[in-house]
Amino acid sequence: MRVSVSWLREYVDIPADLPTGDLEQALVDLGIEVESVVDLAETVTGQLVVGEVREIEELTGFKKPIRFCRVDVGAANGTGEPQEIVCGARNFAVGDRVVVILPGGVLPGGFAIGARKTYGHNSAGMICSAKELGLGDDHSGIIVLGADVTAKPGDDARPVVGLDDVVLDLEITPDRGYALSLRGLARELSHAFDVPLRDPALVPAPAGTATPAYPVEVRDPVGCDRYAARLVRGVDPSAPTPSWMSQRLVTAGIRSISLPVDITNYVMLELGQPMHAFDADRIAGPLVVRRAEAGEKLTTLDGVNRVLTADDMVICDDTGPISLAAVMGGETSEVDTGKTTNVLFEAAHWDPAMVGRTARRHKLFSEAAKRWERGVDPAVALVALERAVRLLTEHGGGTPSAEVLDIDHVRPRTPISLPADLPTRRVGVEYPPARVVALLERVGCTVAQGADRLSEDPGAVGVASGVGVTLSVTPPTWRPDLTDPADLVEEVVRLDGYDRVPAVLPTAPPGRGLTPRQRRRRAVAGSLAERGYVEVLAHPFVSPELADQLGLPADDLRRPAVRLANPLSEEEPLLRTTLLGPLLGTLKRNLGRGHRDLALYEIGAVFHPRLGAGSPPAMGVDRRPTDAEFAAADAVVPAQPVHVAVVLAGDLDPAGWWGAGRPAGWADAIEAARDVLAAAGIPDERVEVRAAEYAPWHPGRCAELRVDGAVVGHAGELHPVVVAALELPRRTCAMELDLDALPATPVTPAPTVSGFPPALIDVALVVDESVPAEQVRRALEAGAGPLLEDVRLFDVYSGAQLGDGRRSLAYKLTFRAPDRTLTVEEAVAARDAAVAVAAERLGATLRGA
Repeated sequence: MRVSVSWLREYVDIPADLPTGDLEQALVDLGIEVESVVDLAETVTGQLVVGEVREIEELTGFKKPIRFCRVDVGAANGTGEPQEIVCGARNFAVGDRVVVILPGGVLPGGFAIGARKTYGHNSAGMICSAKELGLGDDHSGIIVLGADVTAKPGDDARPVVGLDDVVLDLEITPDRGYALSLRGLARELSHAFDVPLRDPALVPAPAGTATPAYPVEVRDPVGCDRYAARLVRGVDPSAPTPSWMSQRLVTAGIRSISLPVDITNYVMLELGQPMHAFDADRIAGPLVVRRAEAGEKLTTLDGVNRVLTADDMVICDDTGPISLAAVMGGETSEVDTGKTTNVLFEAAHWDPAMVGRTARRHKLFSEAAKRWERGVDPAVALVALERAVRLLTEHGGGTPSAEVLDIDHVRPRTPISLPADLPTRRVGVEYPPARVVALLERVGCTVAQGADRLSEDPGAVGVASGVGVTLSVTPPTWRPDLTDPADLVEEVVRLDGYDRVPAVLPTAPPGRGLTPRQRRRRAVAGSLAERGYVEVLAHPFVSPELADQLGLPADDLRRPAVRLANPLSEEEPLLRTTLLGPLLGTLKRNLGRGHRDLALYEIGAVFHPRLGAGSPPAMGVDRRPTDAEFAAADAVVPAQPVHVAVVLAGDLDPAGWWGAGRPAGWADAIEAARDVLAAAGIPDERVEVRAAEYAPWHPGRCAELRVDGAVVGHAGELHPVVVAALELPRRTCAMELDLDALPATPVTPAPTVSGFPPALIDVALVVDESVPAEQVRRALEAGAGPLLEDVRLFDVYSGAQLGDGRRSLAYKLTFRAPDRTLTVEEAVAARDAAVAVAAERLGATLRGA
């Protein structure tokens, strides 16, 4: 939310000489995140002046309309002659006053203005739009000053357009909807600086009358518990929005549209009450507020024809839906600039949950919807109507109706029981009960039971400490987020000052530091990073179509997934059952941004539902759940094993002057799995690699990783169908292991280091091409005996001379004895013994024998 400090000063006396840094710190101390504090006077340097357009010459022969203008800038240019400026905007005419920056000035973003020849004419300076001045996002036309502006040509334009102000850009958390208004922010600043608040909602407003301003029927008092309306007749349809109002709207990031619509946006920013303006002459018959019927259609103000569901709330007339309630109006009843003379203002109160679901379903995140789903004060509807009516009649004429519609089904707030010593017990800071009462009353709460006794006798037994004293606290209507004692405790701490809460580091418990699981996870992450893999953290949310895209069989245990009750996106409502889906999405996103050689990894939890486990028990916050309740809840919580996965695409070894690159292949994915198991402390002799068929891998290029005979993961090349479905490069490879399925890291004895020279012997064995190289390696190790120090595959060959279905695997064998130098006979004997076991187990023969 963007708001100017000068507007805030109308409701709260912010110290005049307050540095912007102190203002920012005050907001942060109140729990309001400050994105930026911008002194607009410093964003534009040089001469920014008011100009009056004297002549306009239309230039032809160019791809876009161009105008050559002569603009009176008074004596600002030193000559008093009109300034020659070329401009592409067309929303101004001769006689209009505009904002001009002269040569030598610098616009926001470091855009320097000079004099140059363009489109065949000299152009000295620029006629500015709101976007060019950093005042908003509207770049459709330049700023045309209203008739109410008294500045003359040559005057400084900064005060005219609001560039003498300070603008706050605030990020309001979802639980603080009241702060999305000048009223709410002024209230917070009054707490920070201990100054009075001039609440704009505390003004008299006409109550509802027996005769309604317009016939309205509310059929769903839960979705809409208050609906107020008032009519203004005879409005001047050509009345412009006053410049001060449009300037404040632009500063807030809202485009000026027409006087009635601008007034609704202005009141929304001021009071926090979203409103809507109907053209009363375009409404056919009485209004009905109800739930939509599934399949009903409505064309909203953005021109989109929307299909409604039964969860949407709509406002209808005799023709059907004319407004998507609380989100966006419809085209058929919108205020028509230049034609609307009778305006019906609406100020209602809608169910926040309903608005949030509707906004997400239709992807319509309007400023009104943003406020409704965070909570709006239901008591301010009539005040907002009175404010809107007064502004419209003052600046657009017209006669307000004496009738006021007010359908009120709002329930009163339920008091909250708060032990007076609860803030002290929860936070560890001494908050006397009288202080607790005072702070809650500053928030706007009504505090009963014991409050008078606390103030009269603060030294009584049990009163000074608050022990045994219970307060009955009724939150104000503008704070729907205050629902239980914990919320009230937070308000006490916040207003008393977070800086008063001591930061005390807990004493580290005795032990050996990191747990074995933490050490394993760090070792795996470090090992992959050292080998060039880049870690990513993907969202754990996936779409229902992912299982089909990954080609998972119907009976695959990874198909059932946990569905979120309130997902961030309706397109991805499920929790992942494998890391590969989100990780491959990250791979695709990076490929789309121009990266071609990628090696990514992620370590994170997957979520497997406990089918048939039922629903968890309802647990409150008033006490600690029992062991039985914990056990019942844990029985429903999805299993969340930690997995590690890698994906590879493009070249693993880059190309360069040294030669061609080497593309990543299925063997690299398997090697990554071996590296992970080694980093996890699993000895190589306990690891077995076997050929397998497992989605989403290619059936002929997939390996399963086994530890002590149990499958812990898979690696290889992805299936071509999966690659095509996800739009990935051919030969994309991946690996995924279940880290929680690995056995505990065994105690590894220190290796024996021999100082004697090794004996190196190469051996090439011809085997059937279906025999895995891993099995050949294990056979050689078994036959060679204790003298074998290392065995490594260094060549794979197949050719016609070997015969069909045969291939040659060449291994480098390293022999070494711990206590002597091996003789040739000993090394050859060990090699022959290794070959003999390979021949016996696998039918291997020495190549060339």
